[in-house]
Amino acid sequence: MKAVHFGAGNIGRGFVGLLLHDAGYEVVFADVNAELIDALNASTSYEVHEAGEGGGVRTVTGYRAINSAGSENELIAEIQTADVVTTAVGPNVLKFVAPVIARALALRDPGLPPLAVLACENAINATDLLKTEVQSSVGPEEWEALAPRAVFANTAVDRIVPGQDPAAGIDVTVEAFFEWVIESTPFGEAHPDIPGATFVDSLGPYIERKLFTVNTGHATAAYYGFAAGIDKISDALADPDVADAVRLVLEETSALLMAKHGIDPDVQRAYREKILARFANPHLPDTVQRVGRQPLRKLSRNERFIGPAAELAERGIPHAALLDAVGKALRFDVADDEQSVEMRSLLSELDAPAFVGRVMGLAFEHPLFNELVSVVSASRD
Repeated sequence: MKAVHFGAGNIGRGFVGLLLHDAGYEVVFADVNAELIDALNASTSYEVHEAGEGGGVRTVTGYRAINSAGSENELIAEIQTADVVTTAVGPNVLKFVAPVIARALALRDPGLPPLAVLACENAINATDLLKTEVQSSVGPEEWEALAPRAVFANTAVDRIVPGQDPAAGIDVTVEAFFEWVIESTPFGEAHPDIPGATFVDSLGPYIERKLFTVNTGHATAAYYGFAAGIDKISDALADPDVADAVRLVLEETSALLMAKHGIDPDVQRAYREKILARFANPHLPDTVQRVGRQPLRKLSRNERFIGPAAELAERGIPHAALLDAVGKALRFDVADDEQSVEMRSLLSELDAPAFVGRVMGLAFEHPLFNELVSVVSASRD
């Protein structure tokens, strides 16, 4: 079995690539980072260090790596005969991956089983986005011929991969916990053999549970920790004020998840407590600057703050803690983070209603709009 994975970074090597390797796949990494690709090809193995309870050291072997910028034809040839294609490149990069997949599908033997395509991104229904990009890169008639050659299935992925020690080389440190949930319906009776993944009929509740608990909580800890002058995420969770703020935010998102998906309160409470313990793991050297980066994306309409706050407002459920977290996010000021710099510029150029509309994607008639205008206005004082 062979899997082609786009994105040979820390998540690609320490999470998706590891699980594919453990499932018995030969993994072909694809990335535009020539130095990283050369390092992978110059090695025969790398280690994944799992930090925390139940962790250990895992060794990954039997992989290859391709420079997707300079060896596109070679990459297409690999996809032609692959069983699985996965991505961990960021949602905004999927549009660059899509044409390569389309070209490979056009050359793929129709007699082969359909290629399983799984976008493992921190975004809701990222595989649907990738499928749309693949489809739009070819004409309608060509897509009709190519569509049977692939199965696109959404996924929800969860594993904290902190910033790495530069001296580690291609080895990766990750937390011991992981979750990879894949929707089974698109595959019918024959989904890929990936023992480390969980296949479910309905992915929606899993995606939102992860996004509105793990991602919302992690970012909240980062922004409150940054405001308190704390560097490490685990130290931020050790601060009672930060810990209380994160807990209040997650109680609000839990209220939405229970109301929307019917999740059992005790099950969600246990999940929430597990997440808080993961954030507090002192063995993960993660920083508030890394977790808080790209604040404009994190403050967009369907992301971890505005998404749940908007739905709570629509349902008439309290959401004050989320609004407070948004206020802290708006004060995130890191000179080497491009979006942080852009956010500061937008806050000075736009009035509060325009900022809410442009960055947060809400119209003035939405029940959350005026509350966010107040939060944006206060952040500029």
